[in-house]
Amino acid sequence: MPHVVRTQPIVDIQDLHKSFGQLEVLTGVDLDVLPQELVFIIGPSGSGKSTLLRCCNRLEEPTSGSITVDGIDILSSKVNINKVRQRIGMVFQSFNLYPHMTALGNVTLALRKVAGQGRKEAEDRGRAALDRVGLSEKYDAYPTELSGGQQQRVAIARALALEPKVMLFDEPTSALDPELVGSVLNVMREMRRDGMTMVVVSHEMRFAQEAADRVVFMNGGNIVEQGPPEQIFKAPTQARTREFLARMFDH
Repeated sequence: MPHVVRTQPIVDIQDLHKSFGQLEVLTGVDLDVLPQELVFIIGPSGSGKSTLLRCCNRLEEPTSGSITVDGIDILSSKVNINKVRQRIGMVFQSFNLYPHMTALGNVTLALRKVAGQGRKEAEDRGRAALDRVGLSEKYDAYPTELSGGQQQRVAIARALALEPKVMLFDEPTSALDPELVGSVLNVMREMRRDGMTMVVVSHEMRFAQEAADRVVFMNGGNIVEQGPPEQIFKAPTQARTREFLARMFDH
């Protein structure tokens, strides 16, 4: 099932610490992600999952440690963080769409402002990105005319249009009605088939079981264990992982 070729990691995180005042949220995380790998991060609330993702494109500044993405030390003082963020797409729990702009307008904004593209090129790329997430009928729709699942797919298209090397997903389905979750997960499955490197924080355990190359369990600001989905879900080695999964699958 895993189609990952053993090569250099595209994301390499070493000894990552993050504190908010006295509260240490990440306590020395080491994680690498290979090209085309889908890494799924699970764990209880407050375990540091979202903070870890947000450090990967410097929405949060780590307290110490190193993060290299696609060969670039993204914590270097010399790095152009806007250029780096073009390589690292991010999709959040909230869709963060501009209500006064159409789906196409939302997707092309970054292409024009960040990537410096002309209107025609940006619109061609924006349409291609919306086609990719199954919204070719919705170029001209405003966010209020779209379901939550469609809005989240516009947000995914917006990230994809910049042609990132890595996509980060922070609870991408948690704000959606249950019947709309499937459409977003289908887009993520397609992206995986297309070879996109993805790091996903989510409670969609069934999706993790069927789609992930590797599942990482975090607790208390660090990685407790990681491995293929079969191992983590069927035979976890750590008591803390077993407790967490027992609770998740009771629901």
